[in-house]
Amino acid sequence: MGALVLAAAVIGSGIMAERLSNGNLAVALLANTGATVAALAALIAMLGPVSGAHFNPVISLVATIQGALRPLHAAGFIVVQVLGCCAGAVLANAMFELPLIAMSVHVRSGTAQWLSEAVATAGLVLVAFTSPSIREAAWRVPAWIGAAYWFTASTSFANPAITIGRSLSDTFAGIRPADAPGFIVAQIIGGIAGAMLARVFVAPGSDGNV
Repeated sequence: MGALVLAAAVIGSGIMAERLSNGNLAVALLANTGATVAALAALIAMLGPVSGAHFNPVISLVATIQGALRPLHAAGFIVVQVLGCCAGAVLANAMFELPLIAMSVHVRSGTAQWLSEAVATAGLVLVAFTSPSIREAAWRVPAWIGAAYWFTASTSFANPAITIGRSLSDTFAGIRPADAPGFIVAQIIGGIAGAMLARVFVAPGSDGNV
């Protein structure tokens, strides 16, 4: 449910922003950012106590590496995250009377884009795994994502599942399917870097995981 609603919020707000901004991409991105941050904060606060707010395969992988999540559970989480984000894309398309599945033609490729995704994902993992509680993560994680929308060239996908979902909507928030693998590889690399940084920032013996 969290992955579904998050994807619907990201893609749906992108569609609405593009329609209302009259071609002003800065205004469209601002609106897209605001809706994403608000939805992410609400979802973490609401679903964090239920599932640990695992809407992102990278988060689940890092939690598994750290021993906080069993591999079998992580595999289940990742499958559901991808399915949820794809369903969220379909829902967003439906809400705006677009084809339920429309492969994006939005080109997002190149070294700058991949580096941006690695940085955005590393920061996300660092923020998430140094947050002392779900309550803290509910504002820290959205704050990071909101900032990274603007200081990264890729507008901070930072999530392999939502990358796949966004490839199914040929709209403002979309990504060309051919470009998705590069983003996902960069996100995994960034996640590993973020996990290494979290080990530095979390004091020995403390529980820094959300």
